[in-house]
Amino acid sequence: MRETKYWTWHMAAGVVILFLLGLHMLIMHLGGITQLFAPYSGEAISTENSLFRDGHLFFTVTYILLLGVALYHGLYGLRTILLELTLKPVVEEAITFVLLVVGIGLMGLGTWAAIATHAIARVGARG
Repeated sequence: MRETKYWTWHMAAGVVILFLLGLHMLIMHLGGITQLFAPYSGEAISTENSLFRDGHLFFTVTYILLLGVALYHGLYGLRTILLELTLKPVVEEAITFVLLVVGIGLMGLGTWAAIATHAIARVGARG
């Protein structure tokens, strides 16, 4: 039953990734056409447009959310693949622990980077 719950979260994370990556593609790669969140002339990836987006809390939150669901989805999928090797229970617990520590570490680093980028953009990249 417990694994079913984690698998359901794994599938839900895939749906959230699909939505957030679709939004990312629309804004970043079709931004020149749609002009969504790109008030300055030029490409969506220009420095001015990037600072404009990074200065909004919405983008910081969605970057962190995308990072979290992508890490969960990817690391849980990797764990599932590794546990199909029918290893000893001690090795399975070690794999779970290592992936959990790696996930928490990467989540912390990515969250710090998103918040730092937001803070830099808020002051106008004057650092």
